[in-house]
Amino acid sequence: MSKILIRGAKVLGGEPQDVLIDGETVAEVGTGLSAEGAQVIEADGKILLPGLVDLHTHLREPGREDSETVLTGTKAAAVGGFTAVHAMANTFPVADTAGVVEQVWRLGRESGYCDVQPVGAVTVGLEGKKLAELGAMHDSAAGVRVFSDDGKCVDDAVIMRRALEYVKAFDGVVAQHAQEPRLTEGAQMNEGIVSAELGLGGWPAVAEESIIARDVLLAAHVGSRVHICHLSTAGSVEIVRWAKSKGWNVTAEVTPHHLLLTDELVRSYNPVYKVNPPLRTEADVLALREALADGTIDCVATDHAPHPHEDKDCEWGAAAMGMVGLETALSVVQHTMVDSGLLDWAGVADRMSFRPAHIGRLEGHGRPVSAGEPANLTLLDSAYRGEVDPAGFASRSRNTPYEGRELPGRVTHTFLRGQATVVDGKLA
Repeated sequence: MSKILIRGAKVLGGEPQDVLIDGETVAEVGTGLSAEGAQVIEADGKILLPGLVDLHTHLREPGREDSETVLTGTKAAAVGGFTAVHAMANTFPVADTAGVVEQVWRLGRESGYCDVQPVGAVTVGLEGKKLAELGAMHDSAAGVRVFSDDGKCVDDAVIMRRALEYVKAFDGVVAQHAQEPRLTEGAQMNEGIVSAELGLGGWPAVAEESIIARDVLLAAHVGSRVHICHLSTAGSVEIVRWAKSKGWNVTAEVTPHHLLLTDELVRSYNPVYKVNPPLRTEADVLALREALADGTIDCVATDHAPHPHEDKDCEWGAAAMGMVGLETALSVVQHTMVDSGLLDWAGVADRMSFRPAHIGRLEGHGRPVSAGEPANLTLLDSAYRGEVDPAGFASRSRNTPYEGRELPGRVTHTFLRGQATVVDGKLA
């Protein structure tokens, strides 16, 4: 196995140190390290983080390979600094059986660019009527621990309770897409001043908040774990904060786009800004940033949602919801959280690696950068500034809301168990 010496990197943003990788593990961390025959990477003060972990990725395979495949999606993940992603279940066929989750898991192993941990559906066909094979998916080779009908809400309280009770047996977690369906019929964007002025169907904050309130109470009642997907409103923050103050086992994620973008952008009628949940107000954005900083929101998850050109290049009402996010996530977090002084780089490592790996119970990821640990690492040039150009994306889709926007930071190297998947900003 090869040796790699990363020289002069700021580990978690601290003082420059050298990191020696030997095979699949970190062999040594210190100053003035040398290793005969090692490949040397001059980090020159770049930020070294543990490999990023995404709890919420749509890889589209099987069934929508025109949008993304496991291979192209994991390439995009590696370019973004991720060494592990959780692949959502809304594929065709739905990942609601052991066979489908094992297929996705094996495709991830074959890709070699990052680990793919399948998320199992909560209900058969995402239809919300009957529990899927939760135990069989957990016992499969994929070892599923996270279950979600993401894209749809588990709106039946009895089904949600049963799911929470079931996954408790193997320390699983139900990740809820909080959207009360009756309150969002015909909804196109955030309900507020902008939706009223544009004449677009409004998506009220209470549609999210009412489901979260119900589910934290259910989780407490059965003593199980619930995770809130893509939390987007100030009211949702307060509910999660209250649940945590009770000591209940509740976690939550926020997307990069909800940390930066607001519903004012919808005035352009550009469908690239159409997303579920919708872009909210400036007040919501600020509340989400503060909640991520103080730990009320546990982690950042991309909700990477690739779509082919024809599904986005159309009128607003007909356009698909979603944005790609793997390749820009770390840059958006640097811009909104680090450059603003709300988080330091150790905080970024916590919110984008340690905590998501812990929530997903993902072994070998979200580990400290220290001797004996798996060499899942990301090296970031935080001084870089550049415009986002989707033409250069590794993802098969180009539906980014950041095209032409200047963002900071660029991942120069990503290592998966000591193997370089990205070198000098390009796929290895």
